[in-house]
Amino acid sequence: SEIEIQREIYTHEVSQLSTSEEVGSQEDQPTLVHPWPYLEEFFEMVGCKNNSFRMRCKLCAPKYHELMAFKNSPSNLKKHIERDTRNLLQHPLKGSHPLKVLWPHPPNKPSCGRLRVSQASVDKVVLKFIVQGLHPPHVVQQQGFIDLVQHLRPNTNVMTRNTVVNKVTKSSIEMRRKLKAALSEIEFIATTTDCWTAHRRSFIGVTQLKGSHTFSALAGALNDIHTEFNIREKIVRTTTDNGSNFLKAFRIYGQTDENNNPELVGESDGEEDDGGQNDDDDEEESVEGVEFVDAGALLDEDDYLEYQLPKHHRCACHLLNLVSTVDALKAEVNPLYKRVSRSTFAKCSSLWNKSSRSTTASEVIEDHCKLQFLRPVATRWNSLFSAVERIVRITREQGEGALAAVCSELDTPKFTPVELAFLAEYAKTMSPVAKALDVLQGETSVQMGWLVSTITLLRTKLQQLNIASKFCEPLIAALLSGLEKRFGEMLTDPELIAAAILVPKFKTCWTSDENILKLGKCLTSRLPLNIEGSQSSEEEDFFSSLKKTSPLETTQQSDAYLGCPRDTAEVLKSFPAVCQLSLKLNTALPASAACERLFTVAGLIFRPKRAHTGSKNFENQLLLRLNKCNFY
Repeated sequence: SEIEIQREIYTHEVSQLSTSEEVGSQEDQPTLVHPWPYLEEFFEMVGCKNNSFRMRCKLCAPKYHELMAFKNSPSNLKKHIERDTRNLLQHPLKGSHPLKVLWPHPPNKPSCGRLRVSQASVDKVVLKFIVQGLHPPHVVQQQGFIDLVQHLRPNTNVMTRNTVVNKVTKSSIEMRRKLKAALSEIEFIATTTDCWTAHRRSFIGVTQLKGSHTFSALAGALNDIHTEFNIREKIVRTTTDNGSNFLKAFRIYGQTDENNNPELVGESDGEEDDGGQNDDDDEEESVEGVEFVDAGALLDEDDYLEYQLPKHHRCACHLLNLVSTVDALKAEVNPLYKRVSRSTFAKCSSLWNKSSRSTTASEVIEDHCKLQFLRPVATRWNSLFSAVERIVRITREQGEGALAAVCSELDTPKFTPVELAFLAEYAKTMSPVAKALDVLQGETSVQMGWLVSTITLLRTKLQQLNIASKFCEPLIAALLSGLEKRFGEMLTDPELIAAAILVPKFKTCWTSDENILKLGKCLTSRLPLNIEGSQSSEEEDFFSSLKKTSPLETTQQSDAYLGCPRDTAEVLKSFPAVCQLSLKLNTALPASAACERLFTVAGLIFRPKRAHTGSKNFENQLLLRLNKCNFY
């Protein structure tokens, strides 16, 4: 058409003009050298602009396609080729291997996807491997480990054992410095602790403990740790299990209330205050009545003032474990419950033993029940509950016939309908206890305020189950008695009640007993309103007691918090005094499960082939691993 003819004429004239301009300026422009010769077949160098090359793609011909590529990388060129798949397949040089033939690696240069790794980065990764896996330092001397590193990165040196130990020690020192700096800015701190023994060595927390686990040794170790990190005055409570050594250590060296400690009530020195009227007589008699004593004997006496420990709290999970085992056995005073319970659990034990000792038995159980049985662990009561619950679940999902078939093939006594009904009711009865145990041993969101509210709700649930119970009424009575015996004092402790009230999730909805709530509200009504910081001078500190806060203002802030409909932690920011007291009372943990989890991690390193790791190096590695900080 006429339009197409005019377009061709215009294109021809433009091309001639461009050619004449290029010829005229050819003498003035320098010759362009292709930055990547191995790509000349696919891209033509056109020019430069700032920090980039102007390249024309030959594969897009007859279409003119120009693109930019940074001077230090041809990545844009590669992306262009990967997108233009159609042209790749049609290119005569590519055949059936478009990308592999088209994008060759530059000769004598590393490929675009391979990074250059320095010796320092290799050392960093090796150190991270040792710390996170709690591996002994001598692993770097094993030929297999050396071959692995050098295969992944040739011409790389592997650190020696001494270098690893030095780097771990240096990193742990830096970590301790950071921990001390962080703890110095925190007002309230809570700790949990436990002691254990492995391969003839004793440990408390992450520090080796010399000698036996006596109360004085535990007190000394805890005192040293608190002193090292300068947190003795900041610890609100320390949570431990109910071991007699811990209980005695805190009873003797810990903070006690003389009004509530029966051992201190009625004790006195036998001295009386005479108002200073006989000072002269005492001075005259002091010369005549001199009595010489053995100073060495006095120094050897232990006045229990050597160590200072904070308030002590017994682990709630350990107490619940005792309630579910020791106290629950008291239900067997009922002869009917005793007969049914012992008969049922004897058959369960036979089934659990068979399933764990034979692969054939496991296959039989899998075929009939579609699930495996769980075997209880002696040190964890909730494992018994989980094992019983699994049997009840199998009976509910697969029917009683599946369980009977398993018992028949494994040659174990079969369960009667009454025993199966007992197992179902036992699981239903103990379910609230197991859930309470799981709640209190949480580590991320659980605070001390959860203790009283959880135990109170647990008692309520057990009382409700008692109404419709057929077999487990004696068990429920034993559980309620055990809760009262082991948690009775905690449930009436004003600090613990106030801690529950100061958790926005609970406030006062966890109990309807006004007498209990009154104990906690009396404490919250005495909120410290002046919380801006310490006094600026000794004079202000001396006269600070003259600054009396308004009782009305204190009550208004407490009532406003309780009346606020929001139940998230953000509500505390609206009431500074309430927030301050909540931090103090809810910093502590109701259970020592966090510290026990530490020992499950530590168990990775103390195995027969790895038990020769030095205690100090073990402590350093564990400290670095648990803090999960970028210490490398």
